[in-house]
Order: sequence, then C-alpha cells, then structure tokens
Amino acid sequence: MPANNAKAIVKSVFTPRRVTRARTPPPPVAHICRTLHNSSRQLATPLPVGVVGPAPNPPPPATPQYGERISRRRKQVEMLRQAKELRSSQDQKGRANPLKKRFWKGVDVKETPHGYQIFLDSRPVRTPHKTILTIPLSKPHLAHAIALEWDLLTSAQQALKTHNIPLTSLTSHADAILQQEAASTSASASSPPPTHTRDLVIQTVMRYLDTDTLLCWAPEPTSSSATQTAPPQHRTRTRTRHAPSSLREIQRQTAQPILAYLTTRVWPGADLHPVLDGTSIVPKKQPDRSTKMIRGWVAGLPAYELAALERATLATKSLLVATRLLVEWSEEFRPLQQLQQQEEEEEEEEHDGGEEEGEVGGATRSSRRFGIDEAAEACSTEVSWQTAMWGEVEDTHDVDREDLRRQLGSVVLLVGGNR
Repeated sequence: MPANNAKAIVKSVFTPRRVTRARTPPPPVAHICRTLHNSSRQLATPLPVGVVGPAPNPPPPATPQYGERISRRRKQVEMLRQAKELRSSQDQKGRANPLKKRFWKGVDVKETPHGYQIFLDSRPVRTPHKTILTIPLSKPHLAHAIALEWDLLTSAQQALKTHNIPLTSLTSHADAILQQEAASTSASASSPPPTHTRDLVIQTVMRYLDTDTLLCWAPEPTSSSATQTAPPQHRTRTRTRHAPSSLREIQRQTAQPILAYLTTRVWPGADLHPVLDGTSIVPKKQPDRSTKMIRGWVAGLPAYELAALERATLATKSLLVATRLLVEWSEEFRPLQQLQQQEEEEEEEEHDGGEEEGEVGGATRSSRRFGIDEAAEACSTEVSWQTAMWGEVEDTHDVDREDLRRQLGSVVLLVGGNR
C-alpha cells in the first residue's frame, strides 16, 4: 500500500467529525406581539384655538385638605372616648355600672353649728377619709362654690376625677390636715405619733425656694445679643413708664414690688436674691437665716392656708408668688390688709390736689390688689416674653394660661372669708 494512501486512512479514522445540528426556524412575528387593548385606534382630531382669556385654574388635588384631616381625627377621638365610656360603664359581667347615673336630684348648702355642709338630696358630701365635709362658717362663698361643682356633675363617676371637683378635693385636703392635728393632740404619749400631712406639705413647698420662678432671671444682655430686645407686643403690655430693654429688666421690675412687700411686712429682715448668676445654670441657695424664717412662717399657717399655699406653689412654681397671693386674700391676714389699705388711703389724700390728679391717683383698692391675673403674669414672665416674640402654640399656651388661673382662683376661694 502506498504511503500516501495509508496516511489518508489514518487521518480519516482519528480526526473527529463536526456534528451539525439543524436549526429550527424562529416563530413568526405575529405570534409574539400581543395587543394591550381591544378598542380600535382613533386619531386625535385637532381643533382650532378659539378661546380668549387666561388659562383655566388647575384641578384641585385629590388628597384631603388640612381641615378634613382635623375633622376626621376629631371624629376618631370622639368615637374612642365613647367606647371608653361604654367600657367603663359596665363591669366584667356586662352589667350596667351604677356610678354611670346621677343618684341625686338637687344640691343644697345647710348651715350647722359646726359649719356649712353640702347635701346631695339627703346625703352629705364626705371626704376620702369618710368624714363629712364641713366648711367654716366664715367661708360661705366656698361652700356655695363646692355645691355648684356637684350640681354640674352628670354622673357619680365624674366625682372620682379630682379635676372635676377641684374645690372639693382642695377642701378635703385641708380637712385632712385638721383631722390629723386633732388626732395627734388627743393621742396619748405612749402611742406613736401619726404621720402628719403638714410636714409633707412644708417639705414640698420649701423645695421651690431655691429655684423660685420669680427669682430665676435671664443673664445680663450683651451688646452682641440681638434677641434680648423687647418685642413690640410686650412693650404695650408693660405698666412701666419706659419700655424695658431686656428680659432681665422685665423680670426685675416684676419681682421688685413683690420682694419689697414680703421682706418688709411678711418676713421682716429676710434677704432674698436672684438664684441665677450670670450665665450659670446652677441655682444659688438662699441664706440660711432667710430659709429658717420662711420655714417657720409656713409651719405656723392654719390648715386651710397651708393647703392653699401648696396648690398655689405647685401651680406657679413659685413660693414667693404663692405667699403674696395668700397674704392678699386670706382672712387670717386681715391686719396686714387693713394696714395696706390705710397706707393707700393716706397716699391718695396726699396726691389728691385737684380733679385730674384725683382721677389719676384715686384708684380703688380692688384695682391695686394683687389678684389672680397679677400672680399669673408674675410667674409666667418669660413665657409671655417668648410668645410675644415668636407667637403662641394653639391648644398649649392658651390652655396652660387658663388652667393656671383656674387653680389660683380655687386658692382665693379657699382662703377668702367674710370676716
């Protein structure tokens, strides 16, 4: 066999052959396309522009407006409140709660030898300690105000909330102090002394002396501080002859007459100074002599005055403002009030030189008294400054302002009398 033929045979045996696969033809294009709608195509018909005038207003947005969201939230809150009242009006077994109804028809104030008592039909109002609530005979306005509280209630369940009966709860607190003092007086020497509410009240109100709101003044303004300038809204409210230049000046002018009255007539010789110095945030304590003097004066207050001082201090965050309001309206401080009235009458007589001067200097005593508005303004000077500059927050600042006056009004009713 020739060599060329042998090589050809070997190459044909050992050389792999290429396997070709038959390609399947692609599917037609008509099978891949799918229509997105079944309606027939319609071309737009252009119309001639014949409109004259401004463009129409844009359509309103589909999202609900602010008022609609507020109304929807209020409706939801009302539904939740009704559901809560429904659950509270039933016990665990689904029976109706008797406290949901008002079991009395009328409220009466009856005078007894021991004092005034409030009756719900024939049932007397009692304190949490199960004693009959008795109000001194010198406080008829307080008795009728408590009767009005109970007459405005629509169910007995509302009486379980102290904010619905603030005067009743405050008077019950004063009555508890009286009952504990009577029990400690009649207790024998061998029995342990009971826990006095008076000591707890004294400890509570004395905590506010070192951080008193009336003595927390802003630091001295610097030349570069532009925010210390008095806003125009606040300048019109001030009663001074010249507009103050800074918040510290307003606070000083507000606190000066109150401190002068307290350190000359209530606590003679007491030394009270601002608790903040410069830019420091650490309050300074008052002198020990002044602190002991004030503590002794608070410890000697009667029960009604002590309970009123506690509420006024907690409301105003100021022991000094609470003391000034208490001394001005309490029946226990009639000598100080008469002395102040006599001095004012003498001052009016000295300045009464003519008809015009008489109109200016002849202001009545009621317009000069340190009342609820004066106490509220004295303890919220910084808040008034900020709201006059930046504005009030709705349902926050106005609610706090009215609630403060409500609590101070209950203090005036508690300590006031007709003697």
